[in-house]
Amino acid sequence: MKNSPLSIFPVLLLICAVLVLPQQTFGQDGPIRGWLKERADRKQQPAPAPKANTDTESKITQPGDYTFAITHGGLPRKYRVHVPAKYDPATPTAALFALHGGGGDMSFQATDQRYGLISKSEREGFVVVFPNGYSKWNSGKLATWNAGRCCGDARDKNVDDAGFIRDVVANVTRQLNIDRHRIFATGMSNGGMMSYRLACELSDTFSGIAAVAGTDNTTTCQPKKPIPILHIHAKNDDHVLFGGGAGQKAFRDLSKVTDFASVPATVSKWVKANGCNPNPKKILQKPGAYCDLYSQCQGDVHVQLCVTDTGGHSWPGAAKTRGEPASTAISANDVMWDFFMRTKVQ
Repeated sequence: MKNSPLSIFPVLLLICAVLVLPQQTFGQDGPIRGWLKERADRKQQPAPAPKANTDTESKITQPGDYTFAITHGGLPRKYRVHVPAKYDPATPTAALFALHGGGGDMSFQATDQRYGLISKSEREGFVVVFPNGYSKWNSGKLATWNAGRCCGDARDKNVDDAGFIRDVVANVTRQLNIDRHRIFATGMSNGGMMSYRLACELSDTFSGIAAVAGTDNTTTCQPKKPIPILHIHAKNDDHVLFGGGAGQKAFRDLSKVTDFASVPATVSKWVKANGCNPNPKKILQKPGAYCDLYSQCQGDVHVQLCVTDTGGHSWPGAAKTRGEPASTAISANDVMWDFFMRTKVQ
């Protein structure tokens, strides 16, 4: 029986698709190119977080990765914990709370190629905790932090992220043998901004913070005591501009962010808050980066600023980024851990 005109219609469609395929594959924004890029990106995704456990009372005695689910402020929240092989339940251990950027999640921040915090934890022997920001999705994806004037739904819904992290600290110090004088926080972008909120509100809990590519955009700030501050930023950051403001390229919807404080204003604020000598000492000067240290502060704390020439909105030393390659002039992980380990125990 001869084919009807309708029966050969799918074949004609397939031929047309093949004829236009080269354009879509190699075009700047073609759908095939996008699909291939998504497949490549999936290969770089972190291993799925372990199934969330609601038991936050039991002790963690073995190295490994753990995920916990709790409720805070009527909202379901999660956090992920990495316990290094060097962990000894009989020895108090330092802990680093690592806060993801806006639109990220705890597992993205735990991706070693992008941040290297798991590897650093294994080398130095500290526990690393990855809290998940507020997300309207059950998966916890596309999460943000309420860091004051930024960002997104967490800010707009006035989510109690400081209270959530305080709860996580209480859980982790019950689950593991954590040195309460060596609990630190770091964060990328919106996570860095959230670390400044922790410095303002939880200086009695955290012994120092290190913000990467995220300035201080808190609305109120009354730290109970001086707290060590490290800020790391690229001069050419196109998201959170070094001189203040949000890069148009990065944020299409400015209503979800804010007119960010500048790096100089952020550092000046904390130099004044900690009562430091306003004249810094340059402790690092090399091609592509420098670090200034503000000393003679109250409580014998320090404020440190490290600036890279390049890297854009990324984590210095990262092997993989979404945009411009990260600066290799310094390693954010090495700089911050050296800074934290110089912190005087109070």
